[in-house]
Amino acid sequence: MLHSISHKVAQFTESVIREMTRQALLHNAVNLSQGFPDFPAPAEIKQAACDAINADINQYAVTWGAKRFRDAIAAKTKWHLGFDVDPDREVVVTCGSTEAMIATMLALVNPGEEVIVFEPYYENYGPDAILTEATIRYVSLLAEGHAEDGNGNFWTFDPDELRAAFNDKTRAIILTNPHNPTGKVFTRAELQLIADLCIEFDVLAFTDEIYEHIWYPDTARDVRHISLATLDGMRERTVSINSLSKTYSVTGWRVGYAIAPPVLTDAIRKVHDFLTVGAAAPLQDAGAFALSLPQSYYDSLQQTYLKKRDFLLGVLNEAGFKCYKPDGAYYIMTDISGFGFADDVAFTKHLISEVGVAVVPGSSFYRQSDGGKQQVRFTYCKRAETLQAAAEKLQKLK
Repeated sequence: MLHSISHKVAQFTESVIREMTRQALLHNAVNLSQGFPDFPAPAEIKQAACDAINADINQYAVTWGAKRFRDAIAAKTKWHLGFDVDPDREVVVTCGSTEAMIATMLALVNPGEEVIVFEPYYENYGPDAILTEATIRYVSLLAEGHAEDGNGNFWTFDPDELRAAFNDKTRAIILTNPHNPTGKVFTRAELQLIADLCIEFDVLAFTDEIYEHIWYPDTARDVRHISLATLDGMRERTVSINSLSKTYSVTGWRVGYAIAPPVLTDAIRKVHDFLTVGAAAPLQDAGAFALSLPQSYYDSLQQTYLKKRDFLLGVLNEAGFKCYKPDGAYYIMTDISGFGFADDVAFTKHLISEVGVAVVPGSSFYRQSDGGKQQVRFTYCKRAETLQAAAEKLQKLK
């Protein structure tokens, strides 16, 4: 009894994604697994952090976020998404979007209630549900077509399956848009269906929008990020979660935030206070600067990642992968069935130890390990030199 652990913790493992980074370091492999840039953060953002530290902004900020940063969040939300946010009553600053999501779930979901998640899903949502004693109802995202046949990424879901997931126990739906791991960008019609169901069943929406600026225009389809909170009837029932990590290439800063109506924000703030007290004060000050950058910064970010995406797609197709072309975020899900391995774990081990490239096994994004047993995920938020090194190593698979 002395060394027993919580029954909650016993139900999940450590992060598979972070484990793949450890394996990459162990085998000196090119790390295309974990989604952090290996290139420098923008110089002006780093300087803003240094300036804040030198200005002695080094003590606790207000628990739910420094006033300057909350004001900057409200201002950016106004010009980018078009709706007003009260920085004093509708914003809570957290230690990354990861904390924002678990704080939101602990604050707003009761044991025994259900949350809806699209599968494949970002691996944190399973443990989040376990820790909050909630039940997940999964809705399948199915891929149609691969990059080489010109169909693009048509990860779709069955509207009837989605409707069937809603019931009187449903408390919330978790929506990652753009989506990790698939790179799907939900269409306006899909978002409207989700909104209609949330309103009909009186359900909350927790939206993870950390890739909101990383999506790729398509001449054949209207691809663009749309925030669920901007749809009619959704502002009052949506917790919009975001962070500095992906947009500003500062994943190690761990500064995120949630935007929600006051009654929801008050509850999230209470949980956040006792989880972490607050995010790093000087980095919040630098975040206020980052959020003031002009539209040209985001245009450049999009073009940079578009080039990286297209380069890695070409490399993977040539190496024999079947690729699901992403419309957003910076990941490529691939089908590995042509390589003849028993499953994704065996393939991933071979790729790291024998080829020298680290990826994430697809099964880590599914509730059952056989769900993604012939899939692996690559990331391309890396320097050109890193991607080129991976390309050379992947030639061994041919």
